Amino acid sequence: MNVKNLNKVMPVLLCYIVMGFVDIVGVSTGYAKRDFNLSPELAQLIPSMVFVWFFILSIPVGILQHKFGKKKILSIGIFVTAIGMFIPFTVYSYPTFLFSFILLGVGNTIIQVSSNPLLKDTVHKDKFSSYMSFSQFIKAISSLIGPILVTFMVSQYNDWKQVFLVYGIVSIVSGIWLVFTKITESESLINVTFSSTIGLLKNSLVLAMVLGIFLIVGIDVGMNTNIQNLLVGKFNMDLEDASLGISLYFFALMISRFFGAILLLKINNQKFLFWSALLTVIFIGLIVIAPNVFYALVLIALIGLVSGNLFPLVFSLTIDKIPERANEISALMIMAVIGGAVIPPIMGVVNSVAGISASFLVLFVCAIYIFLSNYKLKNN
Repeated sequence: MNVKNLNKVMPVLLCYIVMGFVDIVGVSTGYAKRDFNLSPELAQLIPSMVFVWFFILSIPVGILQHKFGKKKILSIGIFVTAIGMFIPFTVYSYPTFLFSFILLGVGNTIIQVSSNPLLKDTVHKDKFSSYMSFSQFIKAISSLIGPILVTFMVSQYNDWKQVFLVYGIVSIVSGIWLVFTKITESESLINVTFSSTIGLLKNSLVLAMVLGIFLIVGIDVGMNTNIQNLLVGKFNMDLEDASLGISLYFFALMISRFFGAILLLKINNQKFLFWSALLTVIFIGLIVIAPNVFYALVLIALIGLVSGNLFPLVFSLTIDKIPERANEISALMIMAVIGGAVIPPIMGVVNSVAGISASFLVLFVCAIYIFLSNYKLKNN
């Protein structure tokens, strides 16, 4: 690793494991729907409770980390996540379940706003895109293990909620390691305020890319929370077997981000974004008309493979255009993660009206915009 200090980068990278805990919302939505007998609309409220905080808190967190430091704010986010993870393990009801995912959303918002700029302080600036993909690879490992761990807990203890105990313990360990790690943070010469951050949206490039992040996360969460629905509703799979479809998706994301971290050191990042976005459009379009479970699973894997680097590519390419505004761009882009709260409920409504296959057309439209936005980056 070409890093300033391996001892400093490792605890930051471990934070991406905790960041990946948010993706347990996918498999949790399926189990909560069954356990509490929820309608599709109420079930999709669960991911909304997580991702709405990205819109509310991202800019305030960006301001706080400018004032108090990225590491301190990141540590707080990890410990808030830990608290949220212990709640459903101790008290399991629909209200407490929603509250635990609210805390997960608050903690994850803090982690996502602070971790990427802090990672930038620990790696060589020319390798930031690569390390962004590598960090997302680590997050994908965490996301992949989640559904597998749930399946293990069901088979061994007949209690899927045991996964939250594991997540809580890992969060505490990660937070403690980060607290005791000394990291020299870069300082912004620009005073970061709410108005200065929002003012960046007047820049057409920043606005277009923030909307791009909104839709990229919408696709990711929409896939995560609706793979079970697709496999159960259209192909009559058991819920537990359908949960492994989520693991397949995250396995593909993991592979994509691992090789993405390598390829981004060698090939043009702009071309990488172009082909990734184009293939995402094609494969999401095909999953709408998938005739059987085999084709559906293949397409789930392919979508994960081609879309896995969209977030780090758009994030890093945008910051490379305006590096002096990194804290504010980070806050705006993490605010755009609210797409994960908006897109799944839209899919839920379409599902209720026109069926599960039609709901994936929502993701198809999102993918088309992301592909077209590539030209905005290229022309700037």
